[in-house]
Amino acid sequence: MPGPRAPEERRPLLARGAPGPRRGRRAAGAAVLLVQMLERAAFFGVAANLVLYLNSKNFNWAGEQASRAALVFLGASYLLAPVGGWLADVYLGRHGAVALSLVVYLIASGLLPATAFPDGRRSFCGEMPAPELRPACPSAGCSRTSPSPYCAPTLYAGLLLLALAASSVRSNLTSFGADQVMDLGRDATRRFFNWFYWSINLGAVLSLLVVAFVQQNISFLLGYSIPVACVGLAFFIFLFATPVFITKPPTGSQVSSMLKLALQNCCPRLWQRHAARNSQSTHLVPDRRFPQPGPSHEEDIANFQVLVKILPVLVTLVPYWMVYFQMQSTYVLQGLHLHIPNIFPSSPTNSSTALRAQDSSYRIPEAWLLLANVVVVLILVPLKDHLIDPLLLRCKLLPSSLQKMALGMFFGFTSVIVAGCLERERLNYIHHNETVSQLIGKDLYYAAPLSIWWQIPQYLLIGISEIFASIPGLEFAYSEAPRSMQGAIMGIFFCLSGVGSLLGSSLVALLSLPGGWMHCPEDFGNINNCRMDLYFFLLAAIQAVTALLFIWIAGRYERAAQGPASQSGSSRDRG
Repeated sequence: MPGPRAPEERRPLLARGAPGPRRGRRAAGAAVLLVQMLERAAFFGVAANLVLYLNSKNFNWAGEQASRAALVFLGASYLLAPVGGWLADVYLGRHGAVALSLVVYLIASGLLPATAFPDGRRSFCGEMPAPELRPACPSAGCSRTSPSPYCAPTLYAGLLLLALAASSVRSNLTSFGADQVMDLGRDATRRFFNWFYWSINLGAVLSLLVVAFVQQNISFLLGYSIPVACVGLAFFIFLFATPVFITKPPTGSQVSSMLKLALQNCCPRLWQRHAARNSQSTHLVPDRRFPQPGPSHEEDIANFQVLVKILPVLVTLVPYWMVYFQMQSTYVLQGLHLHIPNIFPSSPTNSSTALRAQDSSYRIPEAWLLLANVVVVLILVPLKDHLIDPLLLRCKLLPSSLQKMALGMFFGFTSVIVAGCLERERLNYIHHNETVSQLIGKDLYYAAPLSIWWQIPQYLLIGISEIFASIPGLEFAYSEAPRSMQGAIMGIFFCLSGVGSLLGSSLVALLSLPGGWMHCPEDFGNINNCRMDLYFFLLAAIQAVTALLFIWIAGRYERAAQGPASQSGSSRDRG
């Protein structure tokens, strides 16, 4: 691993008369995009069939135990993002944080293939306990508690370590890649974020098409070895490209001073008591790790004012993330209750004659349902980058990042409205007793005779919303954050997307209580007596209200940026 950098930025290739600035910056940006694609392929390779892996005979976890572990892993991979950003700002720098995170990523991801064969499981987890023999239930209504999941401490520790590494890569590689092209102008930064997001989805396609198929149909040992190989290759490429990278040293984080200023403004009496107890601390950033002087009090106040303006914009994106993550939850659930064409017929020996008569051969790999959204992004990003944006730029009609984010919210709103209308039409068939029985895996679903292809519009719309909300959101968070807080702000951006996912899940849990729209225990796993259409419409209403709030906040932000007060922004150290 390369040694510590000097305090100033280094451009080794340019100093040695290697290729010109534009060629060198493009090479650095391409290396970052390749690393991101491989990391995302590894991440989706771990997450796609994690429930199936824990539920298999290797561990025999109950369904709810495996689902809970997958939710913990996915949630932690977003919520821990600010930690990696803060470590980069204070201690490691972005280059060091990404390199260290990839090493941890490589070690933690190796746990899954190591436990995929018997000797490895015995080494890490011990012998699997024999099933406990217990008397039968004395009554029909008695309940049993699931046994403690085998190897849970080891697997949870590995998954949380893997989530921390993935979140650190996510929060730092984004801004590190933008650093490589920043000196080529704002247009180059915008285009980088377009292709950065494209590389994320390309990694997802490779993972869902190849890794998920291998895990489900060949072996988990081979299937989970592929993500390890992807991370190892990403780490090699990152180190190999180090000479062409622009690297910046850790400048310290102003998070502590921001918290103190927030306390001082919101709770002046509490701040006065705190200041009286700590009268010896007269400066805002008591950090002696760096020899250079810290920012002045005026710079702290200016950065705090910037943070106060940025956070409302990011927070009002949370309802959009609630809508966005429906494609990985309720959209999939809705698709399981629509007629799935006979694309992947099951073997006649795998189902009884009665089930085959019930059309049980209709089956599609569940992880592949996300490909509709991913393919839309892969098509639209190059089209937007090479055709739409240049045309709008020539006509001076290219919207700002905030305007694009508002447009993305509109497409998210229309996606969930379309999903609600489709669900209402599906329920009309169900209420008229027009159903199709189909076996998917080991579960029987009673679906409406509507083709699953009717879901294409809502997946198209949510994919378009990504182009206009998520990509400009990344660009906004990077370009508007003070340099000393860029890692932390990018971490907050990803953390809030995780908050949106958890809020959407919490809303489903709340509506699943007795009397709620999603409470239908008599369906035995089906949703035909639920009112998921009302849930979709509620999400649409929440998105509409917060979109109006976002437009108001964005308008104030842009007016302030164009006003005389924005001239003081030159004192802010941008990355």
